[in-house]
Amino acid sequence: MTLSFSDQFMSPTLLGIPLIALALTLPWILFPQPLSRWMNNRLLTLQSWLIRQLTQQIFLPVNIPGLKWAILLTSLMLFLISLNMLGLLPYTFNPTTQLSLNMAFAVPLWLATVIIGLRNQPTHALGHLLPEGTPTLLIPVLIIIETISLFIRPLALGVRLTANLTAGHLLIQLIATAAFVLLPIMPTTAILTSILLFLLTLLEVAVAMIQAYVFVLLLSLYLQENV
Repeated sequence: MTLSFSDQFMSPTLLGIPLIALALTLPWILFPQPLSRWMNNRLLTLQSWLIRQLTQQIFLPVNIPGLKWAILLTSLMLFLISLNMLGLLPYTFNPTTQLSLNMAFAVPLWLATVIIGLRNQPTHALGHLLPEGTPTLLIPVLIIIETISLFIRPLALGVRLTANLTAGHLLIQLIATAAFVLLPIMPTTAILTSILLFLLTLLEVAVAMIQAYVFVLLLSLYLQENV
């Protein structure tokens, strides 16, 4: 059976059970659990320091009422980073390359920020649809444009994460296939291609972390507009 490059993004199954469920639960097993002792080991200390720094960076522009979301958004960011990093391992499946999963993360959280804004300060929330000082003739047009841009936000969140990870995985597979094909024909070119593959893999590691950070950072900015 001939396989295409898009087959790597299909959810695998084992005995009729979709392995995406295993891929979603595995990251939480890999995180080290806090000890009952007063002093943690080096790994737990590094993990706590990293989580604290990321949380401070994400919620730096957020007001005090928005800090209630700190645990939720920080957990989401660590979860996305873990999924993206595990998806770079050979013979693994990355669930965050599926648009449906990313939209399942983006839509409820975006909708929650909008509902909070409409509940706590409806005038201010609706005021974002019409910039101050708008000419009278442009008011209907701008309201429609701002409404469309508001509803496009969750789609942009999901598509950005999916597109970046999918493009990276496709590039890695294309370059790896080229290296295997060129190895018996042109060994020098194959070695140079392998070096390019290694550099691209390092870039994908950075993209996996940055895209998860950007996903949560944009959610925190949407939250800031409504609290």
